[in-house]
Amino acid sequence: MYPRSLTPSISALLAFDAAARHGNFTKAGIELSLSQSAISRHVQALESLLHATLFERHGHTLKLTVEGELYAREVSSALLKIRRASMQVYGSAGRGNVLQLAVLPIISSKWLMPRIGRFYQAYPDLIIDVHARHDEVDLGMSGMDACITMGDGTWPDMEVLHLLDAEAIVIAHPSLLRERPIQTPADLLQHKLLQITSNFSLWRDCLLQNGLDPRKANLNARYEYTEHLIQACESRLGVGLVSDVFVEEALRAGRLVSPRIKGFQGPHKSYYLINPLRSSEHPALLKFKQWLQDELLAGQDSGCVK
Repeated sequence: MYPRSLTPSISALLAFDAAARHGNFTKAGIELSLSQSAISRHVQALESLLHATLFERHGHTLKLTVEGELYAREVSSALLKIRRASMQVYGSAGRGNVLQLAVLPIISSKWLMPRIGRFYQAYPDLIIDVHARHDEVDLGMSGMDACITMGDGTWPDMEVLHLLDAEAIVIAHPSLLRERPIQTPADLLQHKLLQITSNFSLWRDCLLQNGLDPRKANLNARYEYTEHLIQACESRLGVGLVSDVFVEEALRAGRLVSPRIKGFQGPHKSYYLINPLRSSEHPALLKFKQWLQDELLAGQDSGCVK
């Protein structure tokens, strides 16, 4: 048999890949906007072509056979390569003046947006499409050229530009602290400690770092966005733990205060611009990175750069 005759259609491969991941034809159909019967027909055609049984069928549940598991791994890898190649061509086709940038929402609102006007003054012909992302970004699959995120500076196969270091500080409404002052780490146990959904272990780790038992703390409401937690603190709903660079304006305005806590040790965070090697020569990205470096080196940045 000639190799070309063993080359299935993309439609059949997509249907098989979705069914393998979901273990269900109906869910695979929902993902691909196809009927359950259409997915089933694609898989049956694939099995007929390969002269192999790819799934064991138990009612509405599917289980990959040994051959199916092997084929699923190879097909998934091949589809991933196709998507990456397509995104690379799409990103370079006449879009050299547009940068697709994923940013943590709080970084976008409190750090990037107050400064971005200076970028456009320097490069009026460039465009930055800002996409808020609070989950980890897959730069190979998302279509993003780069992202600004938090981490330890280690990302394999990525170009990494350090932007700023920040210290996590305790914040609260002034009147809340007048009623129940926080002068030592133990005083935190008297308050509702507000949390971030994506980093709910932050308070626990901080309490342990300061010699306190997290089980004795009132770990309270969780907020998906740091901005919402900050607003909750301004509304006297509890005490927050956030990076200092995100509350500078609120502290200056007096809407929040950060108590001086004797012996308190706050976690440190670092933020970076990262991009895959395929984006390294992107014209807009090169200028954006140069602008960021010029901003930081010139001391124009008002964030906590250490």
